[in-house]
Amino acid sequence: MTETSFIEALRAIATHDAARGLIDDAAVLEIGGTRLVLTHDMIVEHVHFLPGDPPADVAWKLVAVNLSDLAAKGATPVGVLMGYGLTGDEGWDAAFLDGLKAVLAEFKVPLLGGDTVRLPAQSPRTFGLTALALAPTGGAPSRSDARAGDALYVTGTIGNAGRGLALLQAGQAQPEDAIAAYRRPIPLLAEGRALAPFVHAMMDVSDGLLIDAARMAGASGLALSIDLNAVPLPDSMTDNNRATRIAAATAGDDYQLLFAAPADATLPVPATRIGSFAAGSGLTLFDKDGPVPLPARLGYLHA
Repeated sequence: MTETSFIEALRAIATHDAARGLIDDAAVLEIGGTRLVLTHDMIVEHVHFLPGDPPADVAWKLVAVNLSDLAAKGATPVGVLMGYGLTGDEGWDAAFLDGLKAVLAEFKVPLLGGDTVRLPAQSPRTFGLTALALAPTGGAPSRSDARAGDALYVTGTIGNAGRGLALLQAGQAQPEDAIAAYRRPIPLLAEGRALAPFVHAMMDVSDGLLIDAARMAGASGLALSIDLNAVPLPDSMTDNNRATRIAAATAGDDYQLLFAAPADATLPVPATRIGSFAAGSGLTLFDKDGPVPLPARLGYLHA
């Protein structure tokens, strides 16, 4: 089964209201008047990180990608549970633990428990993390509540992590900012909390700007048009042509916040308006030269 068909089949099982129909990146569970936000992400060697990535960076990424899901809900983390696959490389495991301690201290999140297993020889390193948080007072925004007439915004810049991955795959370790963007993403927790009261829908950019924006539009039952020239690129990406922008918008691993809000909204954090929602369905692209055909690949999918 493909990732999409498998998740579609799971929807028949995940019928609790907290699951949000499995169209969001987190569950929102109310217990005794308290709303908890829960998310779980896995990362796997050769899929989400490279075999040569430093163990401390792998630990950072494992925690950061989960906290990024919480940031997109405007939530405040309260702890994590980790699943760890031991491969018998004690030095690697020790360096990972050093990195785990550092990232949890950086974001002031406690480790509450988890599980370990011994992986068979030659297995890819595999880790999972469940993160728990408190929802914001006004509720955790979903990805499915964009409204016709809303603008689509994104924080930060897009494409640096994809550039970092390409450099590493080519055997290069410079420039440092691109490598760090890929290996050590920053979850925008404070920005998510600030934005939550102002947005109609919000998610993080993990699989690629275009595919994630299309998911928001689809979940909201709306059409979405994106101006490729408006997509903010890092200053270091000086080749500003259409192909470069499409590559940046489909690369993924940016972990910026993508959100729908009124076009005239006064936002509490810097963000760039890149598109607009309307009645209908589907994603369309344009730039200064006119309509842009959709690329064959909008972003990353687990086949």
